[in-house]
Amino acid sequence: MIKIKSKKLISCLIAFFVVILCASLLPYFRSPSLDTVKYPLKVFAFINREIGAVIFYHRNFTENIRLRNENGLLRQGLNQAREYYLENQRLRGLLSFKAESPYRVIPCRVIGRDAASWSSVVLIDRGKSSGIKADMAVITSDGLAGRVIETGQFTGKVMLLNDPNMGVSALVQRSRQEGLVCGTWNNNLLVMRYLSSDADIKAGDVIIASGLSPLYPKGMLIGTVREVGVDPSGLSLYAFIDPQARLNALDEVLVVVR
Repeated sequence: MIKIKSKKLISCLIAFFVVILCASLLPYFRSPSLDTVKYPLKVFAFINREIGAVIFYHRNFTENIRLRNENGLLRQGLNQAREYYLENQRLRGLLSFKAESPYRVIPCRVIGRDAASWSSVVLIDRGKSSGIKADMAVITSDGLAGRVIETGQFTGKVMLLNDPNMGVSALVQRSRQEGLVCGTWNNNLLVMRYLSSDADIKAGDVIIASGLSPLYPKGMLIGTVREVGVDPSGLSLYAFIDPQARLNALDEVLVVVR
């Protein structure tokens, strides 16, 4: 009985020492073992990722197109809403000006520009049926814009102040100096001609319609003097004027009914 117990004790001691030996030798075998397993796992993960990319490529591509189209529609809707807001602001200002204006006016929308005179002739959406006739003045809430030169039944053609064929009798609001405001080949500028060599006019002066011509309401704002120059003959002055109305960006106008 004692002999059997001794054998068991010896077996336990041997097993214990084997475990201790394996535990002490494990760090030397762990790194090569892990490397042996690690690289196949990396290869497997790479293959799995590439197969997944191929499988889901079409789905992701289709989803990307859908999101891009949706984003474009949202941007377009936002831009359209902003355009409606700006139009509403302009119309409110125009209606307010109409209510306060001493003139009888007809509101019109600019629907195009004449191909032959793109920058100085615009088309409006009202004509004879609305009581609009040739030679009626056209204004905005900012100031004088031009005059009607031609009408159809439902449309009209307006020559703007910056057309070289345009001429408006005007005066300097401060000094009451008179002259003739015309368009120039530089569509962003007007010019005031026939000023005497000693005319009292300077940069910053406000130019208004003089009322000598029955076509344009007296006192209607035309623009502001940018600079004054001497005519090549030396006998008169001229003045370049920045128009008050935004002639190159008209959306709505008012036609003054006489």
